[in-house]
Amino acid sequence: MDTSFPREDPGPLAPCKADGATPTAVTLGAPGPPPRDHLVWSVVSSLYLNMCCLGLLALAYSVKARDQKMVGNLEAARRFGSKAKCYNILAAMWTLVPPLLLLGLVVTGALHLARLAKDSASFFSTKFDDGDYD
Repeated sequence: MDTSFPREDPGPLAPCKADGATPTAVTLGAPGPPPRDHLVWSVVSSLYLNMCCLGLLALAYSVKARDQKMVGNLEAARRFGSKAKCYNILAAMWTLVPPLLLLGLVVTGALHLARLAKDSASFFSTKFDDGDYD
């Protein structure tokens, strides 16, 4: 093993001696923003929108995303953050849509009954003559 310095064989990053050009480093892309973990949304979902434990699942994935972000595994943090976001959306829809549908049914039912009552009021206000009872 040769331990002399400088070595005869220049490495791949050493400047070329033939034309004097220096190697350049190419970056493939600027790092994007850090992945979101949606922890606050997950806490709110688990406290207020926890229908079928979807908020609790969102909270678990948010904590996993934050742990992976702290470790430096950004791809896993993005995956877990995306799952947390999906579970938060599902929890919100599963909790908010049925009461809104029920409210819509009650309002349309009340409007229909009001129209029906208005139409039937004329039936009960009909005046009969005494000759009608013979």
